[in-house]
Amino acid sequence: MTTREDTTRRLERAMGALGTAAMARMDDRLPWFRALSAEDRSWVGLVAQAGIAAFVEWFQHADEKRPTPSIEFFGTAPRELKRVISLQQTVDIIRAVVEVVETQTDQLAAPGGEDQLQQAMLRYTRDVAFAAAHVYAREAEARGSWDSRLEALIVDALVRGEVDDGLHSWAAALGWTSSPVVVIAGRAPEGDPRAVIDGLREKGRRIGMDLLAGVQADRLIVIVGGAEGVEEAARPVVARFGEGPIVIGPEVPDLHAAARSASAALAGLKASSGWPDAPRPVHAEDLLAERALDGDDDARRQLVENVYLPLAGTPLLDTLATYLEQGTSLEATARLLFVHPNTVRYRLKKITELTGYQPTEGRSAFTLQVGLILGRLSESAVTWRALT
Repeated sequence: MTTREDTTRRLERAMGALGTAAMARMDDRLPWFRALSAEDRSWVGLVAQAGIAAFVEWFQHADEKRPTPSIEFFGTAPRELKRVISLQQTVDIIRAVVEVVETQTDQLAAPGGEDQLQQAMLRYTRDVAFAAAHVYAREAEARGSWDSRLEALIVDALVRGEVDDGLHSWAAALGWTSSPVVVIAGRAPEGDPRAVIDGLREKGRRIGMDLLAGVQADRLIVIVGGAEGVEEAARPVVARFGEGPIVIGPEVPDLHAAARSASAALAGLKASSGWPDAPRPVHAEDLLAERALDGDDDARRQLVENVYLPLAGTPLLDTLATYLEQGTSLEATARLLFVHPNTVRYRLKKITELTGYQPTEGRSAFTLQVGLILGRLSESAVTWRALT
């Protein structure tokens, strides 16, 4: 009988004891192993035992220049275990088995076969570790492709306003836990869209915020979760957009409401050419007038509710209309209304308090003018429907 054959027989007789010893070493040395459920610990034990059996079978024929096996013995465990055990923890398992065998080399190896067994163990564990890394890389690549598809589905659903319970399931699968949520839209930069999205996701991990992104035609849409305010949400991603306007949607409480933020951001992006000198980035609310003129029903509704309705039925409405029609002239407005200029000043201040827009400021005056016209049109439409 050769030395290798004798060592193989000794290994075969000791396989059960080696598996038990490996489990005991893992339990003693590896805190993450102790934290596993009883079921997962049992599966890890089976994997370790299968790995020892694979080594014994390989060692028996190693002198025939037989290649080391792949880690097919990991198929002993269910697929879910790969999600519980990381690559580093897999290496820890291999190391624990190796250490157990190394401590018993004198008893396991046939006389004169100690060096042969040690060299075989080194070669076997090295190749198995490389094979494990390859398997985990392949799993990560597959998982990355799946995550990309989920991310694209989420962005597409929010853009189309098709929000249901499935959206939260998809987001949960990607690890989304953040609120509030802000959607930002702009032009996509040149280059590979996948690289742009991967860069945004990595940026989110570094700054501790959830980021989802999608490139649709020439638009880049970014969903930011967990930021303390819209300014903080926009700051880390602005540089990732291409040239041109960037529009920040309103903050919403959660992902389920993010369709509203996305709709406002995209409507603002579409209408942004109406304000060439807009800041970059610009808030969707600051583009309400342009959005309304471009046909955005949400913007029209907001302007009627925020500008016209608070003033309707009061002298403030006539004061605002006259002031705007007179080119924001205080004296001309006072003469036409037969009031003192200070009365006009007081009313303009009340208009600012009620609407949030300052009539004496250019952009605000323009927005107030559009809101005033839309309110009149809406009242005319109601009257017309009543008459017909």
